[in-house]
Amino acid sequence: MEINEVKFEQVKRDAERQYKDLGSVYCPYLKESVAFNAKGLEHLKFKGRGRARSREDQYVRLRSIRLAPKILSISHTLQGISQKAEFVSEKTKNRRESFAKSVTYYEFIAVIGSARVRIIVRSPDGEQKYFWSIIPFWKADKITGKRLMHNGNPHED
Repeated sequence: MEINEVKFEQVKRDAERQYKDLGSVYCPYLKESVAFNAKGLEHLKFKGRGRARSREDQYVRLRSIRLAPKILSISHTLQGISQKAEFVSEKTKNRRESFAKSVTYYEFIAVIGSARVRIIVRSPDGEQKYFWSIIPFWKADKITGKRLMHNGNPHED
């Protein structure tokens, strides 16, 4: 998919503006609000520290971000859950430190119009849940045919 610079920058600018206006959204399944913080927006643009996603990947995710609050606000069913130990970076006394924590990922799936997306909500060690990712056009396991919540590393997906 070829994306011209002007179109990409416009989608990026619009998505960032929409995202910053969201704040949080109440999710009926989780029975609490899901925050839309800077961590989720950064994750849409980067796979990890200093590793940017491809422009095509960013474009598709940023263009779909408007669907995330709608899906979370109407979701009464959880489609997947994954829990693993990860290093989580936190700011302490004016510096960043990494701590090993148990991180839970919640997966919500929806088809709205012609858009088929997965929303991932992240919760490190029982902290406030926050939007982590939107993944359009999910993949299936080639052997079992089962839907994959992530491609092996939900921290990066």
